[in-house]
Formats: sequence, structure tokens, C-alpha cells
Amino acid sequence: MKVGRWFVVVLVTLFVLGASSLTGCGASDESADGDSEASGVSGEGSINVEGSDTIVNMGQAWAEVYMEENPDVMISVKGGGSGTGIAALINGTVDFANASRSIKDEEVDEAEGVGVDPVEHKVAIDGIAVIINPGNEITDLSLADLGKIYRGEISNWKDVGGADTPIIIIGRDTSSGTYEYFKEVVVTNEKEEAEYSPEMLNLASNQAIVDEVKNNAGAIGYVGLGYLTDEIKVAEVDGVAASAETAKDGSYAISRYLYMYSNGEPTGVLTAYLEWILGAEGQAIATDQGFVPVD
Repeated sequence: MKVGRWFVVVLVTLFVLGASSLTGCGASDESADGDSEASGVSGEGSINVEGSDTIVNMGQAWAEVYMEENPDVMISVKGGGSGTGIAALINGTVDFANASRSIKDEEVDEAEGVGVDPVEHKVAIDGIAVIINPGNEITDLSLADLGKIYRGEISNWKDVGGADTPIIIIGRDTSSGTYEYFKEVVVTNEKEEAEYSPEMLNLASNQAIVDEVKNNAGAIGYVGLGYLTDEIKVAEVDGVAASAETAKDGSYAISRYLYMYSNGEPTGVLTAYLEWILGAEGQAIATDQGFVPVD
């Protein structure tokens, strides 16, 4: 009986000590996590980002600088278009979807149908510049005439004050957020049911459009501000030049927000990365890339 009682006392003591030890560990872990979040420490982990080609260069610049400062974080950034990124978010294969347009109602419905809650984060402002070949004498186009060109109603530069040369219409592919936004603001501006001209050449990236316009005397295209170079000419729209300043103050007609979408409110390393993007350093990179910082 004495041996049995001694054994029970020891067993109970060990159980109590073990429970206290486990409780102590839990509190320590919770405190560490709390301190990490409060101090803005980025933590560690991997982040997968996919989507808009307009954002991809800026996204890669963000990732490179952030990983240099936070070597325990690995960030992968891919393009493919806004629609591709949002589809990846819905499928659960990325942490952030880059988009140069707002998510569509049908995409929200699809996401909610599989338990995904798309949360929108505005990360920069962009203007969509209308570009033409440097040899083109046109300097300005009205938004109305631009719509007619992209609907195929105007097909020769002489009809807008230029040379007697056929207009070669160039735009983005259908998965692009820029394709969608330009259609909304320009193509359907006066005709709600209008579509792009079937003659439009659809290209897969901003850079491909720049290259085509540079090498084709009759070409017209549209790209994000971050893709402008001295090798192409920018046409004003209704007398306003595309620039960071005119995009920010709203005087340039074809300007928009750029977004990152997450599944629910981000946590942990995702929160730290997004806060860094929206902070002074991340927004300075956005400026360097030719975009406009968000307030």
C-alpha cells in the first residue's frame, strides 16, 4: 500500500509539472508571435504571386528588394494576366493575385462557391498610355476617336488628321486586365454593347505591344506607364498627356488602380509583405517603375 501510494503521488506530480510546462510553452509561443506582429518583423516563409503583366515587373522588383532585406522569405512572382492570377487565387495555388482591374462579380461568385474570400488591396495607380510609331505626325486623339479606332469605325490615319495610312490596331490578349479596362473606358465609352474590332492584333504583353508599335509605321497600341520608352511616341488623349501626375489627379481619362487580391485578410508573412509594399520603400519602388504611389 505504501509503495502504491508513493507511486500515485509521483505520477500526479509529474502530470502537474508536465501540464505546467506545456502551458508555459504555449504562452511563450503566443507571446513570440504577438511580439513579431507588433514589431513588424516579417517572419519566414514563402509567398506565391501571379497575375497582371502590367504589375509583373514592379512585383518582381518588390520581391527582390524584400528578399534581400528578409532572407528567410522566398517570393515567386509570375505574370500571365489578371484573369490568370484571379483564377489561381480561386484554385488556391497562390497567396496573392495581381490584377490591373477590379475582380468581376462572376469571379467573386466562383470564389465564394469554393470557400475563397477575395480581399482587395490597392497597391499603385497606373495610367494607360496610347502609343504610336515615332514617325506618326499625330500628337493628340480624342477619347471618342480612340473608341472609333478600336471599334474599327476609323481605319485610316487621314480620318483623324494624319497621313493616308491604314491604322494597325494592337491590344492585349483577353486574359489581360488592361484589355478589360481599356475596353470599358474607351471601346464601350459611347456604345455599351460595342466590342474591339476583329482586326485588332492581340498580343500577350505590354512589351510585345511596344515592340510592334516601334516597328510598324501605322500601328497604335496601349501600355502601362511603366513600359514607356524613347523608342515610341505617346499620343495625348483629349489634350492631356499620360503621366504619373495626370493619373493621380484624375485629369487623364485612362487611369486606374492596380490591385493585389488575397484569400481573406492576409496574416503572418503575407501581412508583413503587403504592409511593406504599401509603406515608403515599396511605394518608392512603384514610383521608380513608372507608377503612382497610393496614399
